[in-house]
Amino acid sequence: MKSLFSFKFYDSVQELPTQWDVLATKNIFLSRDYLSILETAAPKNMSCKFIALFENQDIIGISISQFLDLSQIPSFGERDNCLRTKIRNFVFKRFGSKVLIIGNNMLTGQNGILFDEKAPIKTIFGLLKKATESLEQEYKKQGNKPHLTIFKDYSKTEIQYFDSPEFDSFYRFSTQPNMIFNIKDSWQIFDDYIADKNKKYRDQYKRARKKAAELTKKKMSLEDIKNHKERIHDLYLNVAQKAAFNTFYLNENHFEIFKKNLKEKFLFYGYFENDKLIGFNTLIKNGADIDTYFLGYDEHCQKEKMLYLNMLYDMIGYSINKKYSRIIFARTALEIKSSVGAKAIDMYGLMKHNNPFLNLLVSKTFRYFEPKIEWQERNPFK
Repeated sequence: MKSLFSFKFYDSVQELPTQWDVLATKNIFLSRDYLSILETAAPKNMSCKFIALFENQDIIGISISQFLDLSQIPSFGERDNCLRTKIRNFVFKRFGSKVLIIGNNMLTGQNGILFDEKAPIKTIFGLLKKATESLEQEYKKQGNKPHLTIFKDYSKTEIQYFDSPEFDSFYRFSTQPNMIFNIKDSWQIFDDYIADKNKKYRDQYKRARKKAAELTKKKMSLEDIKNHKERIHDLYLNVAQKAAFNTFYLNENHFEIFKKNLKEKFLFYGYFENDKLIGFNTLIKNGADIDTYFLGYDEHCQKEKMLYLNMLYDMIGYSINKKYSRIIFARTALEIKSSVGAKAIDMYGLMKHNNPFLNLLVSKTFRYFEPKIEWQERNPFK
């Protein structure tokens, strides 16, 4: 009997078939609990659809899509105010404000698709391409035709999944790397990690800890997050608005809904000075990995207390002591993450402008508009 391949879109987690869960166990970011967060607390300019790929009646792949309307956000980022940035912002608003992403734009790394290992790769990605074209048509009918379609965050090995003629019209690009911290087997406790550092970086650790000695770190409950909601949002915005390029901003209740859904798999740590919240960071337990999520801090306290560096040490300490294998530190702040031992892993994606003429220009203009980050790799170990 010949196999029949098909796909189906879902707007709600409640609609997902029970088979979804079989594949979703491999990654918390495709689980019902996490997708429920996207359904109820996604940024205002983002709408999500969940995609199931079928062979006959069996699910062979699951994926997520996000439609972003960049015209709805007030600022792409306030860090850079040069002419190039102004031109980039104008071009995005005019020619690239409606973006369809196959993947998860709120995370770094491949968290957008899982598939049955027995299914042929070309079949999976050919089917995903057809599903993407169907989605583009669906949004077009609603008056929201995507300007850009993007397949996001694949490793050097994974990007080869797209080595077929149907993806020839897409431009392959690479952006900032994913900073990944691999935990050595020899590090049984956090002190083993510190002992492995060379003198310069052991001194850096001591200096950072001394600066933050008077701060109190607290693991915050759902009730704590609710009580500090406004302050948390202000601290988050303080960091988010200084980014080179933003495509969304989190809602004020985002972390509250996150904690409600993921419970102990979502960790929220607050840093207090004289009972005043001056910073926070968040971690997500994902199998053998710890994924870092959003953070926030008071700019003045961050410099004075070396708060960001202390947060990185705390994340490493937790992950080593709890026997995790890796920390996914994501993008941004590449050099300081490198200084604590994270390594840069190149990430790739595919992009296509849905105007054929403008699509010819994508490869020529991408490097002009992509914010260039100059940084030096560090090696803190002996």
